[in-house]
Amino acid sequence: MAGMMTDNLAGKVALVTGGTSGIGRETALAFAARGARVVIAARGVAKGEETIASIRAAAGEATFVPTDISVAAEVEALVRRTVETYGRLDYALNSAAVEDVMALTADCTEEDWDRVMSINLKGIWLSMKYEIRQMLSQGYGSIVNFSSVAGMRSVPRLAIYGAAKAGIIHLTRTAAVEYAQKNIRINGICPGGVRTPLSERVAARMRELNQGQSNPHRLDHYAEPSELADAALWLCAYAPPSVIGHILVVDGGWTVQ
Repeated sequence: MAGMMTDNLAGKVALVTGGTSGIGRETALAFAARGARVVIAARGVAKGEETIASIRAAAGEATFVPTDISVAAEVEALVRRTVETYGRLDYALNSAAVEDVMALTADCTEEDWDRVMSINLKGIWLSMKYEIRQMLSQGYGSIVNFSSVAGMRSVPRLAIYGAAKAGIIHLTRTAAVEYAQKNIRINGICPGGVRTPLSERVAARMRELNQGQSNPHRLDHYAEPSELADAALWLCAYAPPSVIGHILVVDGGWTVQ
């Protein structure tokens, strides 16, 4: 996929939520490397400053905006800051997420539900809400939402996380249909295991909970974050106009076994 993409994003503007770690960080770096001006949003200021420093060191252009995507006013301000800084919003990549408590469904608490859903589902919806409004005003745009294969098939002890990720798939497909005639393309990505801090913590916890028992789900195959960045680049910037409402699965074949 990467070989099909050329460095022709000069002057474009990309917003990446969750852009300071894992898939989001790699995606921000990939867009910047191809000439896009990148706005990175996350809660951690230190990691945000480190990420934009890396982009600038490679002659890229980037801005960090501290943002809690579960708060509507902060997301609205994020999109406004993006447009004030760079003039428009061509691409939006929504990857911010938190991990689940990893407990059986009946053992999860209401606080667990609210914490995971506020970022992993509400945060994606709020991000789309204000990104779409800006794209409607300018007459074009492309959005990619990161979900997970946990939203496509059951993963024991990840009920809340999986429910949120399934919700992202539905939001993505519905919004894609709603705005297809407005020159806004909306698609999604479902990663499997990816070599990120979050995935490695989840896998370690799963091994601890299983205590040597067989696990029907593959946790041993990890993609590199750069593979997901390539998928995001293709969907957001290089896919044909007819690729709308597509959920691209990048999981090493996990969901077809």
